[in-house]
Amino acid sequence: MQVQSILNAKGDQVTTISPTATVRELAALLKANKIGAVVVSRSGRSIDGIVSERDVVHKLTDFGPKFLAVHVSEIMTSDVLTCSPDDTVDDCMEMMTGRRVRHLPVEKAGKLVGLVSIGDIVKAKIDEIRVEAESLKQYIAG
Repeated sequence: MQVQSILNAKGDQVTTISPTATVRELAALLKANKIGAVVVSRSGRSIDGIVSERDVVHKLTDFGPKFLAVHVSEIMTSDVLTCSPDDTVDDCMEMMTGRRVRHLPVEKAGKLVGLVSIGDIVKAKIDEIRVEAESLKQYIAG
């Protein structure tokens, strides 16, 4: 199964935030959308970085009381691991577990076209296994 199949099912809507937004704005966006990460983008279609709840927690002690006023660009991950719509679920699982990330922006021809989470990848893998199991049952019952 390819990443494009996941995007077809869940949609290609990606929540983004400007690098100049504050951590307060980031926290409000994460809460309002009930999500764990957003892509940082000046244009909404490019990938300047990614920032997650984990980044917020890890940077909190670095900045102290002024943390909510800090710009997202100061806490985001700039070296973003991405995937393409043509990558397989297995490829993404390997990337995510190897680099210990929970979200992968999906990029095609240098443009942001989606975002997949570890939950999306696990669900796709479970669905794939169910289809294989059903096929085997039908073959055996044959």
